[in-house]
Amino acid sequence: MPLFCFNTAADYIEAARQMAATGRPALARLLAEEAADRVSDPAEARRILHEFPGPSLRQED
Repeated sequence: MPLFCFNTAADYIEAARQMAATGRPALARLLAEEAADRVSDPAEARRILHEFPGPSLRQED
């Protein structure tokens, strides 16, 4: 498995796509949520989350 370097929203989206392609939708959704948090445009954040549907799985304190 390749080593990921997460610096940008695009890095998280790419990792999310890879997780989705390998049958890990929950991890894909979490990565997509992190990508959405890193963009400043709300419309872009919605588009990202739309690509990876499902409920939020985050456990926030």
